[in-house]
Parts: sequence; C-alpha cells; structure tokens
Amino acid sequence: MPEPRTLLTDDGLKLEAELAAAAVPRAAAVLCHPHPQYGGNMRSLVTSALFDALPSAGITALRFNFRGVEGSEGGFDDGNLERVDVEAAIGALAPAVAPGLPIVLVGWSFGADMALSVRDPRVSAVVAIAPPLRFVHDLAGLDADTRTRLVVLAQHDEFRPPTEVEAIAGRWANTDVEIIGGASHFFVGRTDRLVETVLRFFDRLTDERGARPSPPAV
Repeated sequence: MPEPRTLLTDDGLKLEAELAAAAVPRAAAVLCHPHPQYGGNMRSLVTSALFDALPSAGITALRFNFRGVEGSEGGFDDGNLERVDVEAAIGALAPAVAPGLPIVLVGWSFGADMALSVRDPRVSAVVAIAPPLRFVHDLAGLDADTRTRLVVLAQHDEFRPPTEVEAIAGRWANTDVEIIGGASHFFVGRTDRLVETVLRFFDRLTDERGARPSPPAV
C-alpha cells in the first residue's frame, strides 16, 4: 500500500505526497502531474497508471501534489516555484534509494515541463510525456544537458503538435523520442502502451548502468 508522505519545500510549504516502494528496487521515480489550473493532481490518469505500475517493475515511485493543489500548501506560480516542489520530492525520495540506483523524473504535460526544468545532480534521467514546452525554465539549456531523456508524444496531441516538440527535442543530447500512435494528449485508451514505453526505458536505463536489484533490507 502507498505510504502517505509530507514534503517540505525550501520556501517552507508542506506538500502532500505518496510513496510506493518496490520490494526489490532497481531505480526510483518522482512523478510530476499535469497543470494544476486544469484539474491536474497526483491522481490524474497517466500519473496514477505509472504510480500503480512502477513498483511491481522494481521502481520505487513518489507522487506529490504541486503547491496549491488539494492538500498542498501555497498557490500556483506559473511553473516558477513549482520547480522547488520537484526538488523537495527528490530530496524526500533520495534517502529511500540505495547508492548507485538511478533517480528519474517522470512528468506528464505541465509536469513534464517541470521535470525538464530541474537540473538537480541527483537526477540521472528524465521522462517527459507530452511536454508542451511552454513552462520549461531555460529551454535552450537542455541542448547541453547530457542526462538521458525519453520524450513520449501523443500522435494527436491537442495542445502542441508532436512534430514541433520532436524538432526541438532533436537538438538535445542523449534523447530518444517516441510517438504513441492514435493517442491524444490525455492518452485515454493508450495508457497501457504509454506505461509499456516508460517501462522499456527503465529497462534500458538500468541495463546500461549495470544496475541489478539489491536484496531487501533485513
């Protein structure tokens, strides 16, 4: 069962969160939800599907509500201080991760832009799902960011054509782009394919790092 957590941001806010621990972890993920002003929260469709699927695949997952969402303190800051929220989530997850295992930011929509905005050295990789690339801090700086990235796009995205995002992401180092055929921005009816795509990325990431599951602590 997920464990409720409270995150504390550097500017003193308390954010609600949940941690789902893998029995034998090989990686860990911070899940960033879609736009708070359009109903996004940590239980949104894609975020929930990943939170449910990752632990059984050996990936400890932490999801949280951005400031001003449901039980989290504060208010929406147009993608500015939300980066501080992501950093608080990383800080809460890092002690639960064994040394050498990768921490990955996984965001959907607005959350993808926030994941791409955070350059925390504890983060090994980023999965950006349907990023609109409208809230990314220092978008040009991603050209020189050498962390491993996967950008997953919806073929029929209503908010930004995937060809536009693909053209920008094509300039980034160590970045793969995959398009989910027939999907809208919300991935209704394509969630299973999206989850499979993300899990394949974790398989490649942990294989490349030589990461192997560690036995559970006694």
